[in-house]
Amino acid sequence: MKKIVVTGGLGFIGSNLINLLHKRGFFVINLDKKQFYSSDFNIINKKKHNYKFFKVDINQRNKVLRILMKYKPVGIFNLAAETHVDRSIDDASNFIKSNLFGVYNLLEAIRSYQSKVKKNIRLLHISTDEVYGDILGGRRSNENFPYKPSSPYSATKAGGDHLINAYCRTYGLDITISNCCNNYGPGQYPEKLIPKLIFCIKNNKPLEIYGKGKNIREWIYVDDHCEALLKVFNRGKKGESYNIGTDFNLSNLNLAKNILKISKMKNILINKKSKIKFVKDRPGHDYRYALDSKKIRKKLKWVPKTNFNKGILLTINWYLKNKKFSSSFSKKIDLRRIGLLK
Repeated sequence: MKKIVVTGGLGFIGSNLINLLHKRGFFVINLDKKQFYSSDFNIINKKKHNYKFFKVDINQRNKVLRILMKYKPVGIFNLAAETHVDRSIDDASNFIKSNLFGVYNLLEAIRSYQSKVKKNIRLLHISTDEVYGDILGGRRSNENFPYKPSSPYSATKAGGDHLINAYCRTYGLDITISNCCNNYGPGQYPEKLIPKLIFCIKNNKPLEIYGKGKNIREWIYVDDHCEALLKVFNRGKKGESYNIGTDFNLSNLNLAKNILKISKMKNILINKKSKIKFVKDRPGHDYRYALDSKKIRKKLKWVPKTNFNKGILLTINWYLKNKKFSSSFSKKIDLRRIGLLK
């Protein structure tokens, strides 16, 4: 049974990826430092023989190295990152520690491991479409677009990507990078937009939308993203990047309207206070993200399977069915605005 390390495996994408890896017969070693938004609720096989969890920060280089030496995995999926833009505006320090220094220490652990065992290990580093910055005029950013990050979050992710590419070229490490659009689906912490909207509807609160809601994002269902990650890991070329997107873009206002419409059609979640409320915009808010994903479709034969309406319905139903997930976070969730300049 091949062994795989997933860093940040208690996060939203990481936990869904672990489930897919288990289905494909991998032994998964999950490294996560357990933040307030971390949860193993999603992980189906966490008590099985093919799963190990370690509370580890990837900045703890020696601990990571010891785990690599013990289990000798064939590869690593690096999802350990701070990802919430508003929090990065309030305080960028944790983003620098995780998204820059964490990447550095993980790379050094891999270098040490390979020098000791004389065997390569493959790393897939999961990045974001936000590193490209605003994509205006109907264009879509391909893998050759220059990086132009706008927030402290995206700047630290961009820095991590550059460090990855430098280590690949200088030290010959076997690394690929994926840049994905906005994810949604089961088990996402409710500070992100879609679960936050669902949480507000469930709890009789207004649906707050930044500015006038004109900002545009591209959306992908998390299972489709995880399938793409496995494709890139198995077949992606060393030193290359792969955009993972759906070509489905939606303004934040239309997203909120869409969720309300689907909820009304299915007679779920709706109450009298489920109305959209515009609030002060985020500083430096990018207007539009849009990925050109032709490369992964052509080279790796990947296509997304879940259309948005189906995915949103699956997501809403999951949150209604899994009330223990929401209740486990209810005391931690704070809907007060963050990310505003003081």
